[in-house]
Amino acid sequence: MHKEHGKERETAILVACFLEHRDDERARLSLAELHELARTAGVEVLDTITQHRDRIDAAWYLGSGKILEIAQRAQELEVDLIIFNDELSPSQVRNLDTVFDCKVIDRTQLILDIFAGRAQSREGKIQVELAQYSYLLPRLAGQGKQLSRLGGGIGTRGPGETKLESDRRHIRRRISELKAQLQEIVRTRQLHRERRKKNSVYQVALVGYTNAGKSTLLNRLTKANTLEEDKLFATLDPTTRQLSLPSGMDVLLTDTVGFIQDLPTALVAAFRSTLEGVREADLILHVVDSHHPDLEIHMEVVERELRNLQAEEIPRVTVFNKADLIHPGTYLPKTEESILISALRDEDLQLLVKRIEEHAYAAFRAMMLKVPVDRGDILSLLYREGVEMEQEYAEQEAAYLVKVRLNRDHPVYGRILPFLAEAPQTSEESW
Repeated sequence: MHKEHGKERETAILVACFLEHRDDERARLSLAELHELARTAGVEVLDTITQHRDRIDAAWYLGSGKILEIAQRAQELEVDLIIFNDELSPSQVRNLDTVFDCKVIDRTQLILDIFAGRAQSREGKIQVELAQYSYLLPRLAGQGKQLSRLGGGIGTRGPGETKLESDRRHIRRRISELKAQLQEIVRTRQLHRERRKKNSVYQVALVGYTNAGKSTLLNRLTKANTLEEDKLFATLDPTTRQLSLPSGMDVLLTDTVGFIQDLPTALVAAFRSTLEGVREADLILHVVDSHHPDLEIHMEVVERELRNLQAEEIPRVTVFNKADLIHPGTYLPKTEESILISALRDEDLQLLVKRIEEHAYAAFRAMMLKVPVDRGDILSLLYREGVEMEQEYAEQEAAYLVKVRLNRDHPVYGRILPFLAEAPQTSEESW
């Protein structure tokens, strides 16, 4: 590795192709994200080279003349990496490897490297390793020069230290093992979800573009101690914590991996099981960085992924975060339901908690019960499982008249039906 001026960080040139038919704003955002991904991976970007084309060159990604120009620039700057903004095909990698003296990686490898360094849970590590092997397997033929240099650095973390080029069968076997382990983890998580559903615990999922402030929100609301960083993909492993509402009702709040434009297909597949928990949520909080100039594109990316997860029908509140960084009167996109907050302000957090509570109560039914004095077990059950409970003693009837809200999907609902004094009300009707 070259170390210029005593610097320990790897240096790189970023390369991007701007296609004529592609939205210029999205292309600009994608390149800006590549800069941010490089920073997150600890890479110093020394130059950025782009070319406008009607299509990506099948052999060289850009025109062969431009590639030679980049190779000369890489020698001048003595960079360690050339990072391409799109996923390179195996043949493109082989061709480019013959031209450059330094490592050639693409956007996918860079993201995989970040994920490899940040996954903490067993599931997260398995998913990253599976995505890395799935990406590397079709590219082994041209990896001779790359793998001969393995020994650390960007694009080589994780399975890179094994002799990939000599043992395809080992990789395929390892992929099968990882998939089996992942299926077992998914099965266990599904059992946990079913148990939560059976117990009718109200579940809230935090979703949003990477670096929107989801982990900060989770920490501030629940004291979860999740990693907070002003970097992409600070949180990879889903974290679930209990949140106590002012009424005393408890809900579960789950932080999820952040979305990003052009997320590698290998990672989308690997992390789909993690994100599937969003479908089990009773409420989705779509956290948006209201200070980011590209927030509308960020919101579109998240909306598209929620549709892919078949979660678009779940009640949703758009949480425009980082209000402390924007100017008063800043335009924010219209959504069905939204709230503007700063996760750093206690009064804003209280407003958000109140909004969560309103949605949680919408899933409950108000009812009036007449419980005989000798049925303390039913009273105890209502205290434990109901919310907003009030009771008074009716001496003439030797019974307690109880007003309470209870989730109609709760398994105890059937036990209390014989004690109904009035038909249950919907959440929209007056208490």
